[in-house]
Amino acid sequence: MGKNKLKKFAEMELNPLVLQYPFGTLRREGGFPLRGRWHSDFFHNDRPIVLELGCGKGEYTVGLARRYADKNFIGIDIKGARMHAGASTALAEGLTNAAFLRTDIELLEAFFAPDEVSEIWITFPDPQMKKVRKRLTGTRMIDLYRRVMTDGGTVRLKTDSPFLYAYTREMARLNGLEVETDTADLYATADPADPILNIRTHYERQWLARGLTIKYLAFALRRTGELAEPEDTFERDTYRSYSRGTLETGNFPHSESTPQP
Repeated sequence: MGKNKLKKFAEMELNPLVLQYPFGTLRREGGFPLRGRWHSDFFHNDRPIVLELGCGKGEYTVGLARRYADKNFIGIDIKGARMHAGASTALAEGLTNAAFLRTDIELLEAFFAPDEVSEIWITFPDPQMKKVRKRLTGTRMIDLYRRVMTDGGTVRLKTDSPFLYAYTREMARLNGLEVETDTADLYATADPADPILNIRTHYERQWLARGLTIKYLAFALRRTGELAEPEDTFERDTYRSYSRGTLETGNFPHSESTPQP
């Protein structure tokens, strides 16, 4: 392991905004002590809790925390080296409404009690075109989210993937989930003054420069009811974005050294 990565891990251990609980640690310590107690024991307020799943470098977690002091934001990712950037920025800026949790998203229920989460952001995930069980807007994961969310809490998806956007729209329609916002070209339709929608990550800016349109979908999640999985008839993406490898096809420049987050 490189010295820079070791340095990041050491700094993460000392950062009070970071909690690191991969499965082995969770099992060894007999559970997570803040489950059901995030408001009282960590944030020390009763403001709504918002999660960013697969937060990467934490750009959304930090950007939202800067803009909305009336909410608490937690970025979740299993990659500690990526998370270091956002966690360090939040600490340096004194953002007391931001936190970072290093763990697997599938363990969400071990970290949050029912009704503890009000909103979830899913920002540019891998669309998992072949693995619906791993798809972050698949019904298996949606069912997991609603076990920790308030009834009617909002799930927000921002993606460059036409496949994931089409799939998630149909999943919401099929299950009667109330769609609050739906746009296939966010920056052509959104209010430029909207502070939420105009937080742009490093890789999002690169995707925009390549000519990709950004899709945005927000829907309310009911606590109960059976969830039906859409029939898989969705057209596959004909490219790979920066977080998913090099470009395959399309009218964009090919790079042999596509950066990874």
